[in-house]
Amino acid sequence: MNIPNTITLARLLSVPIYVWLVIQGYTDAAFWLFLAAAISDALDGIIAKKFNMQTNLGAHLDPIADKALLVSAFIVLGSKGLLPAWIIICVVSRDALIVGGALLFDKLTGDLNMEPLKISKLNTVMQIVLILAVMVPDIFTLPTDPMITSLCFAVLATTLASGAAYVYIWTYRANVFEHAPKDRSENKP
Repeated sequence: MNIPNTITLARLLSVPIYVWLVIQGYTDAAFWLFLAAAISDALDGIIAKKFNMQTNLGAHLDPIADKALLVSAFIVLGSKGLLPAWIIICVVSRDALIVGGALLFDKLTGDLNMEPLKISKLNTVMQIVLILAVMVPDIFTLPTDPMITSLCFAVLATTLASGAAYVYIWTYRANVFEHAPKDRSENKP
């Protein structure tokens, strides 16, 4: 464990606290915890790159922490009526598709390389902005607010583009793997 991995683990451990705060109605505290978690997402990556602390654990733990935080936030805020159901379904489905696709790709090829796409990073930023917008202390805008609706459509666009990009890339790579010449040396006596 190094500093970036510790920050990532703290973000992952903040998820149940965040959910509890929202459920209990402590939305102000939940807002600040979510904001700190969002900042920690950028911070752990910056530290890991700047000080050459990138690890295989961090490469796998970071997206797990991100998905746990974002999916939990969408679900719990949706249950409170702060987000429309259609955007929750879209976001959760995309993440299920990505996780399922990653597991399938790894099973087929044994060569899963965790590399976030630029569109996926943009999607994460848009999701964070949307979540923070619906939780701004003392405002708690309704899901029908024009700003929230606009942000939902921005999240929808980046979610669909990101999901499609991952499906395309993994399908292409799996196809290349399937059609690559096999090492025939293992068939020799």
